[in-house]
Amino acid sequence: MKLRIFMPMLFIVAIGASSCVSNKKYKELQASYDKLDSNTREVKGRYLLTQRNLDLANQKLTSLDEQIASERANNKQLQSALDKCLTSSGQGNVNISKLVDEINSSNRYIQQLVNAKNKSDSLNMVLTNNLTRSLSQSEMKDVDVKVLKGVVYVSLADNMLYKSGSYEISDRAGETLSKIAKIIKDYSNYDVLIEGNTDNVPISQKNIRNNWDLSALRASSVVQALQNNYQVDPKRLTAGGRGEYNPIADNSTPSGKAQNRRTQIIITPKLDQFMDLIGKAPETAPAKQ
Repeated sequence: MKLRIFMPMLFIVAIGASSCVSNKKYKELQASYDKLDSNTREVKGRYLLTQRNLDLANQKLTSLDEQIASERANNKQLQSALDKCLTSSGQGNVNISKLVDEINSSNRYIQQLVNAKNKSDSLNMVLTNNLTRSLSQSEMKDVDVKVLKGVVYVSLADNMLYKSGSYEISDRAGETLSKIAKIIKDYSNYDVLIEGNTDNVPISQKNIRNNWDLSALRASSVVQALQNNYQVDPKRLTAGGRGEYNPIADNSTPSGKAQNRRTQIIITPKLDQFMDLIGKAPETAPAKQ
């Protein structure tokens, strides 16, 4: 009789212990998710601020183009007036001299506008050269570096970094991440955003609910690898995921999906560093090869 009573009680205790373990695991996962969600919100806010600044910069460039076109039209009108004065016997030397002065002034202003625009155009090249000087030509084959509107994007394919369908860093990713760390550490004051991206195929892994989770976890894995293995200052790093919602190719083809499964490392100079780079930019954009 005692044995019959004891066995159900033991079973209940076992169930209770199992429930405690599951609850603990759930709380750990919830805490991890809350942290990732908070980081994602922060990343989104910083992204929107950066996008706003870039839009303002683009508006400034458009304004420069418009000013150049307007000043050139004005210059053409002045030149036409001068030609009429030179061919008309009734015009005095004072008017001709005034027109010549106005044309010379207009030409100087046009040159200033052109120099300003060329400086802005050449900023991208300065950024690229500065941020990739740590890499050799052979190393550059593994890393796709682009500069768009003054922001540096280093793009890495998922099969280069992770185990298939996972957010764990693969063994072969070490060499590539060491190269990225060299770029980041070469400019120690720049902000660095690690952004995970996926294709549109739903993930079916335990404890990973969807592509939002997968992209954020992958970005977090890269951040931790840069911090723990390559001593990058964690205060400079931000991890965020964009899931399947930032594609760069058509998800209807295998090659398109492969391009969308990527991790982007976005290196952004602060405003004072932008100004410093603009000061270093050449007056005229280098000729294209």
